[in-house]
Amino acid sequence: MTIHQTIPAAPAKATRAQFMAEDDKAMLRAARDLTKGLGEAKPAIYWPDMLISAGIGYAGIAVAIASASIAAKLAAGLVAALALYRALMFIHELTHIHRDALPGFRTAWNLLVGIPMLTPSFMYEGVHVIHHKRTQYGTVEDPEYLPLALMKPWSLPLFVLVAMLLPVALIVRFGILYPLGLVIPPLRTFVWERFSSLSINPEFLRRAPEAELAGRVRWQEAGASVWAIALIASVFVFGWQPLASALAILSLAAVLNQLRTLVAHLWENEGEAMTVTAQFLDSVNVPPPGIAAEIWAPVGLRYHALHHLMPSMPYHDLPEAHRRLARELGTGSTYEGANHPGMLTLVGRIAKSTMGRRA
Repeated sequence: MTIHQTIPAAPAKATRAQFMAEDDKAMLRAARDLTKGLGEAKPAIYWPDMLISAGIGYAGIAVAIASASIAAKLAAGLVAALALYRALMFIHELTHIHRDALPGFRTAWNLLVGIPMLTPSFMYEGVHVIHHKRTQYGTVEDPEYLPLALMKPWSLPLFVLVAMLLPVALIVRFGILYPLGLVIPPLRTFVWERFSSLSINPEFLRRAPEAELAGRVRWQEAGASVWAIALIASVFVFGWQPLASALAILSLAAVLNQLRTLVAHLWENEGEAMTVTAQFLDSVNVPPPGIAAEIWAPVGLRYHALHHLMPSMPYHDLPEAHRRLARELGTGSTYEGANHPGMLTLVGRIAKSTMGRRA
């Protein structure tokens, strides 16, 4: 007599659609209770990480420019792109950490990374917070949301490839349009509304800066303009090759960031306001054991869904917060629904969704 053993099917993953009307309050309580003792930004982690990343990146650019070997140029360029990408991602932390948590860090980051890479922190500060607002995430008012999974198939490669032009666009924005805007007020307003934020929503118009941010905008924008003009002028002194090499490296970093953005969410919302749980499940964690995500989603961004539960949690505490929640809530939980295996799987999921929208 043969005994057939039935293996129970794995529980279906929780989805955004299940929690559009009501939150999983148990998960939200667990996120609050299990992460006690975490949440303090540690200067001993932030400063070395940012400084070493920036140092390696600029050294890589120098080697790529100076080397006569194509192989050395390519290797140095790749290292530089990855290091500067990591250094740049601290802009995300600057929008969330308390202004008194890391004295001098914002200014140092802008001087060492933000202005040299023509992405000063004002381009994210005051913009990214909208993406975390309960009633605006995933709506037409969200500067960082597009329903990419519901768009035409050609939209995905276009979304990624347009990032290649970002370094040149930033030189034009700061080196040409900003100075012209100083004497042409309508142009100044247009540039501010359309080209002053790291957003992906073409409908987003940025409002004029207020209070403390307005002061930071003035010196950061002026500094980026001076640097952009110096880069343009460098062509007449050193020729076009050094600048072209640096722009190629920064283009690679920009494309990598755009790929990360492509898989930071599932992009399945059609403009409705969502609960916190629905926002969480429309966002993506790519937790260990894989290590590749630490390269393409650095500075805690591999825990992007968890970040949407606890936006002020410093990047260095997110791995421990994830371990606690995963251990306590377990397989089949709502929390597990935001965990995904890697970039290729996520790109495939979004691409498959768009393929049904050819018409």
